[in-house]
Amino acid sequence: MPAKRWAAPALLALSLPLLAPLTGPTPPAAAASSVPLEEITTVTTQVAFGLRRPTAIAAPDDGTDRLLITEKRGTVRVYHPDTGLDATPIIDITSSVDETGNERGLLGIALPPDFTESQDLYLAYTALPDGAVTLARYSLDDAQLEPLLSQEHAEYSNHNGGQITFGTDGNLYMSIGDGGGSGDPFDSGQRVDTLLGKILRIDVSRTCGDLAYCVPEDNPFVGVEGARDEIWMYGGRNPWRFSFDHEDGSMWIADVGQGRWEEINHIKPGQQAGANLGWSCYEGLEVFDEAQCDPGAAYTEPIFTYSPYTGSCAVIGGQVYHGEDYADLVGGTYIATDYCSSIVWALREDGAGGYTSAQLGEMPTQVTAFGATPSGELYVVNDLPGGLHRVAFERRTPTCHIAYTTQTWGTGMTVDLTITNTGTTPIDGWTLRFPLAAGQSIISDWNTDLVQGGDVVTATNAPYNASIAPGQSVTMGYLAEHTGDTSMPTRFTLNNDTCAVDG
Repeated sequence: MPAKRWAAPALLALSLPLLAPLTGPTPPAAAASSVPLEEITTVTTQVAFGLRRPTAIAAPDDGTDRLLITEKRGTVRVYHPDTGLDATPIIDITSSVDETGNERGLLGIALPPDFTESQDLYLAYTALPDGAVTLARYSLDDAQLEPLLSQEHAEYSNHNGGQITFGTDGNLYMSIGDGGGSGDPFDSGQRVDTLLGKILRIDVSRTCGDLAYCVPEDNPFVGVEGARDEIWMYGGRNPWRFSFDHEDGSMWIADVGQGRWEEINHIKPGQQAGANLGWSCYEGLEVFDEAQCDPGAAYTEPIFTYSPYTGSCAVIGGQVYHGEDYADLVGGTYIATDYCSSIVWALREDGAGGYTSAQLGEMPTQVTAFGATPSGELYVVNDLPGGLHRVAFERRTPTCHIAYTTQTWGTGMTVDLTITNTGTTPIDGWTLRFPLAAGQSIISDWNTDLVQGGDVVTATNAPYNASIAPGQSVTMGYLAEHTGDTSMPTRFTLNNDTCAVDG
């Protein structure tokens, strides 16, 4: 299904003549799990301690079962499930890394298809002396670091991006943030004469002319006057983590928001080249800076957004699960989290052009990155106190159920919610949280103490309906105005537990 695209406000969107498919055949996608997301929870087990601000994970497909974990200061540590975390780094490039500021340092690691033979790998870091975002090749055989590409990034220490990975076409993809500061001060997102605010695509297996790499000829801006050939996508704010689903070649991009919206984009092959992620015309689905909106641009709409009113602050993009251990539960499901709230977000295509989403419990505090073993099992690292955690999933019966009825007219709507305790223990005091559709604003409520913050509604029990015995229900409701979208939320949590939902 092609990615949805939308125009700048009051402007007619024009198609970009820049779309090109990924090269090479795409394998058919494996069957996705049919278990409802609200019946799944996440379980993590810490397997290593003592990491110093870990930032990324790579898993060599060489039969060693080891994980390579980058640390912000410029070191790479090895973890093995039998022997644990090695005390001595396998890589130390601290003399080349600028780790000043919270977001600078060694940020990414990627293993090429020929890693087992070549023993070369790739690192993304902010380099001394001025924090330039740098891509380099590192040889494990002779401990040599060879910088390949550099983007100046001296003014601000934040928004460096730093994700690197190899796509299904064998090319290396890299994200770089918009240059930092607040509000895209350099207007980098919509400019194509800079690598700031972009996802790049280059061929690191060859050299071309004065470049230490080659630019694929089908990159969308090759030959465009004033544009950087390396650009694959633009309009990013700080796409800290993105990944490929190697089953179908699609890209999942988590772009950290300014302060109102965190967003996740899912872009299929054939829609990737030249895709405009919107920043800083858009933040999420809302206009952020109309001066950056171009009447000739087509913007790629995120498939999922959430606001910081959940206690969140920065989306941490993950991966689509394709392992064997939990395929019956989360096969084909994209798993992500947030650095501050630790909520586990799960997204799954619904087969009708849309997506289902749910909260699957929580991760450890301050997760910075996901990694997957060659067999598809997931790990995460967290920033402080610095650990490695194995990720598992369990099926559970939801302890709450939400049913609703609505009446809509003109610009108004009423919603009645029935909250049922489907667990085995009484609920004594409850808080129900759910997001509203864009343009909906609550005017009044009944049988609850309700507060709306951004898109998030927090409804707390009234004194007379605080207790819900097992199998029993309470009702509440609200009157809202809308701007045309009268859809109901698809996810609810009751006392932080995910509820089953029907209309």
